[in-house]
Amino acid sequence: QVHLVESGGGLVQVGGSLRLSCAASGRTVDSYAMGWFRQAPGKEREFVGVISRSGDTTAYADSVKGRFTIFRDDAKNTVYLQMNSLKPEDTAVYYCAATRAILRTTLINVYDDWGQGTQVTVSS
Repeated sequence: QVHLVESGGGLVQVGGSLRLSCAASGRTVDSYAMGWFRQAPGKEREFVGVISRSGDTTAYADSVKGRFTIFRDDAKNTVYLQMNSLKPEDTAVYYCAATRAILRTTLINVYDDWGQGTQVTVSS
C-alpha cells in the first residue's frame, strides 16, 4: 500500500486557479498510475483525470479537459492537479488515488489506495 495525503484546497473565485498536491509515502509513485477524483454533496464520486506510471500519458474527463492538468515529480514523490478557469460546478472534495492497473484507469473501482480528500470551493 501507498499512503496518500492531498493538500492545496481552499476557496477561490470563478475563473481563478488552484494547485492540489498529492504526497505519497511508503512506496514511490512511479509504481502507480495516479488518478484524481472529486465528489460534490449528494453526488457520486467522479473521475477527473489520471497520469500514467511513466508520466508520459494523461487522460481527463470532458468536463475539465483544457482547464486541468496533471503532472508528477517523482523526485518529490508527489503528483499535482493544476486547476485553471475554475467554475462553481468544480466545487467538490478532491481525492487522489493510486492503482497498479495499466488499462481502464478512468474507472473508480481499479483504485486501491485513496487520500483523505481536500475541499475545493469555487464562489460565484
